Parts: sequence; C-alpha cells; structure tokens
Amino acid sequence: MTDFIESGQRTIEMETDAVKKLSSRIGLPFVTACETILSCHGRVVVIGMGKSGHIGNKIAATLASTGTPAFFVHPGEASHGDLGMITKGDVVIAISNSGNTREILTLIPLIIRLGIPLISMTGDDQSQLAKAACANLDVSVSVEACPLNLAPTTSTTVTLVMGDALAIALLEARGFSAEDFAFSHPGGALGRKLLLRVRDIMHKDDEIPSVTADQPLQDALIEMTQKGFGMTTIMSADGKLIGIFTDGDLRRIFNLSIDIATTPISEVMSITPKTIHQNMLAVEALTIMENSTITALIVEDDNHNPAGVIHLHDILRAGVV
Repeated sequence: MTDFIESGQRTIEMETDAVKKLSSRIGLPFVTACETILSCHGRVVVIGMGKSGHIGNKIAATLASTGTPAFFVHPGEASHGDLGMITKGDVVIAISNSGNTREILTLIPLIIRLGIPLISMTGDDQSQLAKAACANLDVSVSVEACPLNLAPTTSTTVTLVMGDALAIALLEARGFSAEDFAFSHPGGALGRKLLLRVRDIMHKDDEIPSVTADQPLQDALIEMTQKGFGMTTIMSADGKLIGIFTDGDLRRIFNLSIDIATTPISEVMSITPKTIHQNMLAVEALTIMENSTITALIVEDDNHNPAGVIHLHDILRAGVV
C-alpha cells in the first residue's frame, strides 16, 4: 500500500534540494540575461511547449506584473501565424528542458534573422537551443521527483524559481516600487491599498462639520449630529483650524455643570486635533485611526488648512481592507 506521507515528503525534499543547487548557477549568463532584458526597447516574449509552456506562461505573467512588459507565445501557434507577435526590439526567452524541442528549434532561424536576442532556459547547456542563445540559464536537474523519472516535476519547479529570480533581479534593477506594482493590479484589494489616497474618498466643502470658536457648545452638538462624523472642527475668525470637539470630549464633560446654550465651544474643545495630509494613502489613515482609537480624522491641504474629513467607514467602504 502506498505511503502517501512518505511519498509527499520525498517529493518536497527532492525539489527543495534541486532548488538549493540553483544558487551556484547564478553567474555571468544570468547577468547577461538581465542586461539583455533591461536594454530591450520592446517586450519579453516567453515560449515553451507542454509543461514548459505552462511554466513560461507564469514567468511571463510575473515579469509583466513586476515592471518588465512580457507575454507568452505558444511555439506551435507561432509557426502558424503568431510569430508576427514577435517584433524587432523584443527579447525571446525560450524554455525547453532538453533544449531540443522541435517546435522551438524551428523558430530559432527566424528569431536570429530578425536580430532578436534569445535567452534560453534548458537542462542541457550543449543543446541546440542553449548554443543559439546569448545566455543560457541552467535549469538542469539530476532526477525528476516522478519515480519513473518521466513526468516534469522537479525540472518545472526549478525553471519556475529561475524565472522568479530573473523577475526579481529586474524589479530591483528598475527600482520598481510598491506603487508601480499597484498600477499593475488596480482591480484588487492590493491595488486599492497601494493607490487609494485620502483625497479620493474624503468628505469636503459643506460636508465638513465646522463651528467657530465663539459659538456655543449647543451649536457644535447640532453640527456633529447633522454631519454624522462624531466630531466637528473648531475654526478661528480668520478660518484657521484651532481645535476639535468629539464624542469623546462630550463624554468627558458630561458630568460637569455646563450650560450648552451659553458655554463657548472654545472652553471645552481639544486644542491638539489629529490631522493628516490629503495625499496620504487611505491605508495609512486607517493605521492612524487604529493606533489612536478614533474613527475620524481632519484632512489638511498643503497650506495646513482643513480640506476634508475622512471616517473609518469611508475606508472600509472603499475596500482597502
């Protein structure tokens, strides 16, 4: 009877060992490959057949999402019209464990004729593909995890890791930032977290709760109730922010003998309102709220004047978290 646990552990150990051996192969050919791609004015075109094709598709996607324009072309389809997708100025990465895949070798003379740099990922540095390339990345393995040594398992894992190494080296060389990454992923939570700024979702103009320093506490409570932020800004006669009054402040003075109709808000307000800049990321505003145990923040413009108000619910509705 098959020992499933032993089989699974053996597979992981074999593939882990093969990946560890990759480090010693990151040398001059890897540098050449990186420099070739960095000098490319077009796109990186990744080709591969069978399982190598599936890995190539993933490598192309990783390159594209980390600052290197790339896409995958099936070599069989390339021979029947899709070769037109590869143009001068591009770079081709061809993946073949044997280095002698017929569908890929058929394309090499055409790639050379177009003057397109060719980078190979093979398990045989003496193969036709490796010899035709300006840089061959060695992804050879001593044995597949498949007990028959037939199904591409360890070899595809190693190739995928080499592709990741290439993509990350290029990312770092380009100075690719988290914001750049977000522009490649605008539709998901990651994109919203890295792109959405306070100014995009804040309440502004007449929506900002505001009273002047000489108005009574009663007016401030009415303003807070009408605007629904659990706070109001306190402004000076010349339009400068001088304080804030919140639900927390109201609880603090609740047991004091205060006439809300006559007591100026300036006597009970907090004079150190917590503010943020309108260009701050929404996720940073959320962190400030969580750390300060508050639910709303005053938003300032470049001149430190109140430009808006942002509430915890605004950030949650935007899908940042």
